[in-house]
Amino acid sequence: MLAYAFLGFTTFSTVHAEVPSSPDVSPSLQEILDKAHKGPLYTYPTSLTQGIIPKGIHSHNDYWRDVPFYSALSVGAISIEADVWLYNDTLFVGHEISALTKQRTFESLYINPILDVIKRQNPSTPFVTEKTLNGVFDTSSGQTLYLFVDLKTSGASTWPVVIKALEPLRSAGYLSSTNGTHFTSGPVTVIGTGNTPLSLVQSVEERDYFWDGPLPTLNSTFSNITSLVSPIASASVGSALGSTVLGTGLNDTQLAILRQQVATAHGKGIKVRYWDQPGWPISTRNGLWRQFRTEGVDLINVDDLEAAAGFGDTW
Repeated sequence: MLAYAFLGFTTFSTVHAEVPSSPDVSPSLQEILDKAHKGPLYTYPTSLTQGIIPKGIHSHNDYWRDVPFYSALSVGAISIEADVWLYNDTLFVGHEISALTKQRTFESLYINPILDVIKRQNPSTPFVTEKTLNGVFDTSSGQTLYLFVDLKTSGASTWPVVIKALEPLRSAGYLSSTNGTHFTSGPVTVIGTGNTPLSLVQSVEERDYFWDGPLPTLNSTFSNITSLVSPIASASVGSALGSTVLGTGLNDTQLAILRQQVATAHGKGIKVRYWDQPGWPISTRNGLWRQFRTEGVDLINVDDLEAAAGFGDTW
């Protein structure tokens, strides 16, 4: 309902409190519950994401959702991903060129909606006496939202435009940042991936953007990568763990590789994400989700948000 409320399909004034069907709920009590949201007693300024529990879920290809960003927010996903294409100084969002439209831009689908939600979570009231930096989740205001920006066009030309596009979030003080020696967490942590050049991130000491680290080579080719460059490191299941996943989990060889990669990353203070895991059979998908969580993978890369959040499914 959260996502659709933003699009005008409903309003918070029409939302009714609900309790599970029970013979103990009298008609009189249900009437009180139904009328509760018609007055000011049962609402509060930061209730937009009321009751949503943040989860270690990465909304893969988030722009494919019915309502990008908001759909992921509504299930508690703490990480989202936008593929961007640079044309005529504008960042368009889509999986491939054929999917692009003039209306679906990085600004319209991500920057503006994220900014609006964070502003709602940091209201100006008589009780607020200093600037607040609450994140998007009412239940955990300190939880950052990871925004992966996957560059599909030339990194050298696209990344500077991405940095410029972040200005509304930057000027509001909402971006996580580093001064070269310390990481300061903010409501949004931007991670460049895809064609994002490492040279345009690592060489900048003071910045409010980061780089998606190469998980399999953090102990070799990219052993100099720190958490101040890459708070998160990623890899596809196939390239990182090798061969096809059969059954409902990794084989012994794959599991040993995963444990080594997770240990290396966590030893550097870097979180872990694997992508491109099987989406079918469902038993394989769910088995991998369960195994990844058990083995300490920080972000579960998902296409089915509701299933990953546990709605109607048990891992």
